[in-house]
Amino acid sequence: MPTIVHEFAWPDRVVVGTIGLPGSRTFYLQVRSGERIVSIALEKQQSALLAEKVDEILDQLATFEGNPFSIPTGTPLELVDNDPLEEPVQEEFRIGTLSLSWDPSTAQVVIEAYPIEEENDILDEASPEAAEMVLVRIPVGTARAFAKRTGEVVGAGRPLCPLCGEPVDVNGHTCTLPGV
Repeated sequence: MPTIVHEFAWPDRVVVGTIGLPGSRTFYLQVRSGERIVSIALEKQQSALLAEKVDEILDQLATFEGNPFSIPTGTPLELVDNDPLEEPVQEEFRIGTLSLSWDPSTAQVVIEAYPIEEENDILDEASPEAAEMVLVRIPVGTARAFAKRTGEVVGAGRPLCPLCGEPVDVNGHTCTLPGV
């Protein structure tokens, strides 16, 4: 069964954004190259971890002695992208597995995203379904900007209760701490 690979070697745009109100947002990893756009859904925790690990890779490379790459320590201003997701957002799949790596031959961070595998997926030979994946290669400056924006998007959700640390809904919050 062939795998459909949505590959972006030098994308024009790669961002994490959301649709919906805090508390019921859907997170998307959206990649665009020219007219071609792919949007894949992911969890808030996956978004946060992805941003954290991208920064970790870049920080490690920046401190590596003899590093031939120019790794920015902050987000280059010209790469800041605060625009919303490009509409219409059409979900290709929901991410089950993410992998992150570094390609020294192109000086790019590589993100691979695979869909959630359903245990009940038994392929019928009469209607075979091909597996999909998204492969994104992004240069270091874009990767730094991606991590910063993703962290901001994740942090823009519901405020946390100062007593119990749980998210406060728009309609209020009943703290579940004992004695409160």
